[in-house]
Amino acid sequence: MLPEGLRAALDQALSRFSPQELSDSVARLTERYRTEGVSTGGNHLRSRADIAAYAAYRMPATYAAAATAMRRAAELMPGFEPRTQLDAGGGTGAAMWAAGEVWPSIEKVTVVEHDPDVIDLGRRLARGSRAPRGTTWRQASVGPGLDRPAADLVTMSYALGELPAPDRPAVVRELAENTTMVIIIEPGTPAGYATVAAAREVLTAAGLSVVAPCPHDGRCPVQQGRDWCHFSVRLPRTALHRRIKAGTLSFEDEKFSYVAATTGPLPRPAARVVRHPVKRKGMVALRLCADGDELRDVIVSKRQGDLYRRARDADWGGTWSLDE
Repeated sequence: MLPEGLRAALDQALSRFSPQELSDSVARLTERYRTEGVSTGGNHLRSRADIAAYAAYRMPATYAAAATAMRRAAELMPGFEPRTQLDAGGGTGAAMWAAGEVWPSIEKVTVVEHDPDVIDLGRRLARGSRAPRGTTWRQASVGPGLDRPAADLVTMSYALGELPAPDRPAVVRELAENTTMVIIIEPGTPAGYATVAAAREVLTAAGLSVVAPCPHDGRCPVQQGRDWCHFSVRLPRTALHRRIKAGTLSFEDEKFSYVAATTGPLPRPAARVVRHPVKRKGMVALRLCADGDELRDVIVSKRQGDLYRRARDADWGGTWSLDE
């Protein structure tokens, strides 16, 4: 869930608009993304109501995905305590908030966003709640040659795929400069995974090591076109969230793909669970991405006692020891 202060500030910002205005904006935005795509460079947010609606239905999901990816990375680098963050294409600041929750050591944040009205909302949300200290909003378009400060942590969530494809490798290379960790998050779709996979290749070619989700720096064993590597996080919906999205469930599942890479030393997990564990009577089936650039299917039976109980508790996206 969004931090309580941010949730309250967002509710206050949304109170300027009627639920119907927000619902209509969500419908228009969904149609624009469907018909125009997200990689054309066009501006889909054409009014303050659009921006508020986008924040209402995307900030919780972006925050949840970013926080999940960041926690996975933090688990493997417990000594990493970043003091500075650069959030490229940061929108209203969801990844900034997620990083602040995962790494309370962060003292200074720079959010780069091209839309001044989006920045205005992000600033109002920050003023209305306990935002991370030392936050600076910079109006600029993310692209090759971006003038950016050095930062211990660099994040880019749901923004790389919106850049023209020829610009993406240069952007990723430049984001990896003068930093310790880079985290890139995209939708958990075949296209989103392809964007992340390409970014992963750029990062490893630049000499960084993959922190998560991969337990290795080698070739991704997932065959694009047949499958894609993605994960899921469940988040609650508020009554307003359900209304503007015309949804009836009290929750939604956000699917996302991500890569976290570092310039520092890294302990490797043995394997990552890359699908929902299949749990049937007396057995658990796990699909694992393992060191050695391969996918493995492991079946754990009830006869294996403690190992079976650990397999029952395993979750999609978690780590697994192959020595079990």
